[in-house]
Amino acid sequence: MPLVDLHTHTHFSDGTSSPEEVVQVALKRGVQLFSLTDHDTTDGTARAAAVCQEHGLKFVYGVEISTGEYDQLHFTGYNVDITNTQFQAFLTQNRQDRKNRILKVVTQLQQAGVNLTSQEVFSCAANTISRAHVADALTKKKIAHNRQDAFKRFLVQGKPGYVAPIGASAVQAIAQIKKAGGLAVIAHPGIVSDHWDFPKWVEAGLDGIEVFYPAHGYGMRQDLLSLARKYGLFATAGSDYHGPRGGRVIAPGINLPQDHYNRLLNKLFG
Repeated sequence: MPLVDLHTHTHFSDGTSSPEEVVQVALKRGVQLFSLTDHDTTDGTARAAAVCQEHGLKFVYGVEISTGEYDQLHFTGYNVDITNTQFQAFLTQNRQDRKNRILKVVTQLQQAGVNLTSQEVFSCAANTISRAHVADALTKKKIAHNRQDAFKRFLVQGKPGYVAPIGASAVQAIAQIKKAGGLAVIAHPGIVSDHWDFPKWVEAGLDGIEVFYPAHGYGMRQDLLSLARKYGLFATAGSDYHGPRGGRVIAPGINLPQDHYNRLLNKLFG
């Protein structure tokens, strides 16, 4: 089966590697189709595209958009026009919403007696700020052992630094991707299954589902494939690679069945 990865991150969002490093790891793994999907920014995309072009790796312009509805309710956009000024303004607002959230997180941590400043958090981020950078700052100060420890103790629901997400709705995220000429896909739907609203998302223009994902077991994949057939959506595959220090999968690339790969190529490249 072809090895595909349409869901990766760099240090332009919450990854730990440069765009060039992520592509090089994908090449070593034998990935045949690749996309960089940093959170709410496309600033690293041209650098990733250049390395892919140099090595003949099929590349798709992408981005991952967070919503303000629920944690982890995200949508990836593919073939978006990254020069579209309206779309870039939308991403800029999303990054500002993220910043406002993190400022609230830091304030709550301080109120809980945690010795942390917003400057220490923002210094950990090259572009898009996230809770991962709060975790990095806590780790750097030896308040936490690593990102996972920091999230578990401070940043998830019920902990002192948890603040609900701030930002666009799912429908708004899909609409902005479509307006920028892109294809809208729900990212890692299995981890937000309690909040599925496929009829509404399809009506808004949803094109695909990230079916093949590390946290999706066989049963979840089958459920998602059934939804794809029901609504006429295509399936994608992504690792959610965040680099060697990201605390997630250690290498990019997900096997995608040949029939889904063929349909995906047709959707992305015509």
